[in-house]
Amino acid sequence: MSLHDLYVISPYAGMAAVAILIILLDLVVPRKGLLPVAAVAGLLAPLILSLVQLNDLVDGTDLLADVVPASVLVGTLSVDRFALFFNFLVLAATALVIISSTDYVKRMQQFRGEYYGLILFSATGMMLLAAATELITIYISLELTTLPLAALAALLMTARSTEAGMKFLIVGALSSAVMLYGMALVFGFTGSTTLEGIAASVAAPGQQNVPFGSYAVLVGLVLILVGFGFKISSVPFQMWVPDVYEGAPTPVVAFLSVASKAAAFAILLRVLFTGFFDVSLEWAGLIAILAAASMTVGNLAAIGQSNIKRLLGYSTIAQAGYILVGVAAGITGAASGLDLPEYADIGPNSVLFYLASYTAANLTVFIAVIAVGNHLGSDRIDDYAGLVRRSPFLAGALTLGLVALIGVPPTSLFIAKLYIFTAAVDSGLAWLAILGVINSVVSAYYYAKIIRIMFLQPAAYQEAIPIPATSGLALSLSGVALLWIGIAPGYLLKMAEVASVALAG
Repeated sequence: MSLHDLYVISPYAGMAAVAILIILLDLVVPRKGLLPVAAVAGLLAPLILSLVQLNDLVDGTDLLADVVPASVLVGTLSVDRFALFFNFLVLAATALVIISSTDYVKRMQQFRGEYYGLILFSATGMMLLAAATELITIYISLELTTLPLAALAALLMTARSTEAGMKFLIVGALSSAVMLYGMALVFGFTGSTTLEGIAASVAAPGQQNVPFGSYAVLVGLVLILVGFGFKISSVPFQMWVPDVYEGAPTPVVAFLSVASKAAAFAILLRVLFTGFFDVSLEWAGLIAILAAASMTVGNLAAIGQSNIKRLLGYSTIAQAGYILVGVAAGITGAASGLDLPEYADIGPNSVLFYLASYTAANLTVFIAVIAVGNHLGSDRIDDYAGLVRRSPFLAGALTLGLVALIGVPPTSLFIAKLYIFTAAVDSGLAWLAILGVINSVVSAYYYAKIIRIMFLQPAAYQEAIPIPATSGLALSLSGVALLWIGIAPGYLLKMAEVASVALAG
């Protein structure tokens, strides 16, 4: 392995090393309260290594100038602003989840070290996934992301937790098998596993009379997209979401809902806009239909839920639909012949901005749900009655997160939805933007129901709900980020735009 290889994998190796260190510390350290401290402190290693790579990009350093032919990572991982954007996003989400779950994990009699280690291993896979530019690397990164999450879902060892872990594992295995078969077809008929090589093959002039140069490649891409559909929990591949969200530990659900979704959309964007960017076939219609179905099914199914985790599960399906609106907008721009920077201004950057905004908003909601659930021992929405009198801070934070998910100013998702719907209108998908606005109005009903119960219904019990210091810190950080993005979105917008340009090299 060359020095270049070590440089490329340094953030991911740093994250994996922290995971191994936490598991080893669990064996020798009697004070288990030090484990989350060590885990959060250990995140500084991949953060610093990612900042070093970002600094090299800003300085204009040619990261590939000294690559030797013996390098094993050429064409498999990319050091670009797109990958680094998701490095920082995953690191932030991981830190907030670990901080907010400290009190939750204290109640576990065992597997504390394994809990933090598995989260860090899954985060390693997510970071690798955003940087992957080769099919085998994509598949391995997906498995590294998914398998620790399946173990985490079953970690409580209760009937519901075990069921959630098994369902997630089985559905994940099926989606991976479908995706792997699609990758095999693409490799067999393009002769390459790298996205760059695939792009060159499907864009070859002699093959333009057939979509992608081969119907087998067309089927292969469809199967790959089916696999991604399971990972991003879009309709019609969303059937696993409500049961897994209800049965899995709440901090794990929080991590799954934001970091895993961000990584899945990262690789979806890279495959579509790097591997198949020059294809003339119109894909916007298919993606737009998936977006419309996900928004509508997710929001309508959430209305009748009585369990807040199941409700948030259906909510995340609807959120996947909103994000797919940006993907469809970008594909329309690509199919219309727009070149950089025009295409980057109407699609992928709106997706990146939305993912960061959604991470802040959804984590705010879940951190509050973790704190309330720890005390109540229940996830029933009716048990949130009178929460404002029992814990004004938790009720206020939860309200802020729910209002953000609706898309009310001045929160992060107001700007994100405005941005992504504008991208759809600019791409000629005005009908999809209108449907998105209608679905946002529908979502206000079930989000507002929770707020009404917290503020207007009398509490069954009057004792105050204590707020652990770690939960208060995590809530404050996510809430401030939520408001900061909504009030001053310029910096994040610029980061998303620059990162999305890197998709086309």
